Amino acid sequence: MSAAILSLAEAIEHYVADGASVALEGFTHLIPFAAGHEIIRQRRRDLHLIRMTPDLVYDQMIGMGCARKLTFSWGGNPGVGSLHRLRDAVEHQWPHPLELDEHSHAGMAAAFCAGAARLPFGMLRGYVGTDLPAHNPNIRRVECPFTGEMLAAVPALNPDVTILHAQRADRAGNVAIDGIVGAAREAALAAKTLVVTVEEIVDALPPAMNAIVLPHWVVGAVVHCRGGAYPSYAQGHYARDNAFYRHWDGIARERGTFLGWMEEHVLGTRDHRAFLAGLQQEAA
Repeated sequence: MSAAILSLAEAIEHYVADGASVALEGFTHLIPFAAGHEIIRQRRRDLHLIRMTPDLVYDQMIGMGCARKLTFSWGGNPGVGSLHRLRDAVEHQWPHPLELDEHSHAGMAAAFCAGAARLPFGMLRGYVGTDLPAHNPNIRRVECPFTGEMLAAVPALNPDVTILHAQRADRAGNVAIDGIVGAAREAALAAKTLVVTVEEIVDALPPAMNAIVLPHWVVGAVVHCRGGAYPSYAQGHYARDNAFYRHWDGIARERGTFLGWMEEHVLGTRDHRAFLAGLQQEAA
């Protein structure tokens, strides 16, 4: 059975419900900003957000009141500094209190792998000599039944929906991801539902050298959304907008400035195409 081909608004309306656990993955590139913005436009609430390295998209979603919980590893504006809306939620409970479930990158990877394998928990040699287990009850220790070695254990991650961005899909819904993969494959297979926004829909996928292909039977919906990873980059399509990341630091520092920008550029735009057009007009 082929994956559905939907508009972004239709996909978010159908697959992302209030209270859902949602993973927007993509490591350094292919970050699904357009999907995050549509979740904000549709005013989803009480979400459990899951992601390695929360990026600006989660700063925006947290600041707009979408999240009640964040499961993550390292939260910051890459190369710039803090995520100010994340910090405000943690330090001052604005706009809502935010529950944190913090892990290392390796811990998140183990949790996604366990979820993809439908195992109850993942194991790793990690967290030794750190104080994170003392602050996160979801990091525990188990004894290997074969060697007696004590290993770290983390509960499996099985998001209600994982959302990815990719370079292309074919008309049956098979999805090809080129470049840095990160935890995209594991997050996709761990999810109950997978939605993928893509730069292009093609009749046939090219040979998958140095790429992964997610088969159509694990994909719930494909959305044609050109530029859907902006301001992150899409390998082979467009570069990262480093100036945007630097500019975001000033936008997000104060609540009023942040809300004004989000009202104009996200809530005030119909879709991702209008969002990009507004930024281009502002820069002209």
